[in-house]
Amino acid sequence: MSEEIAVIPGDGIGSEVVPVAVDVLDAVGDFEFVHADAGDAVAAETGTPLPAETRALAASADATLFGAAGETAADVVLPLRDAVGSFVNVRPARAYPGVDALCPELDIVFLRENTEGVYTGDEVREDGRATLTRVVTEDASRRLAEYACDYAPEGFHVAHKANVMRETDGLFLDTVEAVARERGVPTESVLMDALATHLCLSPGEFEVVVTPNLAGDVLSDLAAGLVGGLGLLPSANIGGERGLFEPVHGSAPDIAGEGIANPAATVLSAAMLLDFLDHGDAAASVRSAVESVLADGPRTPDLGGDAGTDEVADAILDRV
Repeated sequence: MSEEIAVIPGDGIGSEVVPVAVDVLDAVGDFEFVHADAGDAVAAETGTPLPAETRALAASADATLFGAAGETAADVVLPLRDAVGSFVNVRPARAYPGVDALCPELDIVFLRENTEGVYTGDEVREDGRATLTRVVTEDASRRLAEYACDYAPEGFHVAHKANVMRETDGLFLDTVEAVARERGVPTESVLMDALATHLCLSPGEFEVVVTPNLAGDVLSDLAAGLVGGLGLLPSANIGGERGLFEPVHGSAPDIAGEGIANPAATVLSAAMLLDFLDHGDAAASVRSAVESVLADGPRTPDLGGDAGTDEVADAILDRV
């Protein structure tokens, strides 16, 4: 029986790069693809950016491949992550041969807490004052730490700001370090702002970094700038039984519809999907194909080339 993959292109360049990833997945495996809609256009048509049937599909499919959402991103991405039970956002960032990168030695993975922090939506604005409730729990921090210990048993860094946010980041740091001690996994803590500096000055110092929600979002985008841009960063939202896989770059409305979007991040997200479904050989084949195209071309304009999305897609498929 073939595995079911929910396909949600979303807005902007999502509808241009997701079909490329679907073609790649179809070339390396036997999957059933079920398509659904979400995002700004759906909201304009139906009044809701995430129809109930789309969320239900993500909750039931073996894995979900998602493109991007525009203005409605918070109303689409966060509920989709919740639908698959995601508790960790895995964001690798690495420099590839042939790609002009500020830090060509950078090869890092961020393991980002994915359920709480300042992204719970608990905000209030009244009488000229706005407040945001930041939620950090021991349970969520422990689950992330357990995943990190399995992912990087040789050790990892923990990014935090416990010197200022003593209770919230303090609980996060204490919990992650306690779990690591229980598992015999070495850790090193680093202030998140200091980490931002060290990533630029000594990028080879870090391999796996465990972070709270917002910090992981910001620091992984910084890493993207150091390796050549957001068009190279895939991500995986991992739950106990299901996962949601998406490029980090967003809907990129400035180039949407021009046929020049870089499909690499989405195809690399599909490779992470393959790993999640235990198709390791196929995942390696897809990564190798993408790396070959990045090294030898053709390349889209964001990487200094003049190729369109379709040309790059064909080159990747030729190498799979």
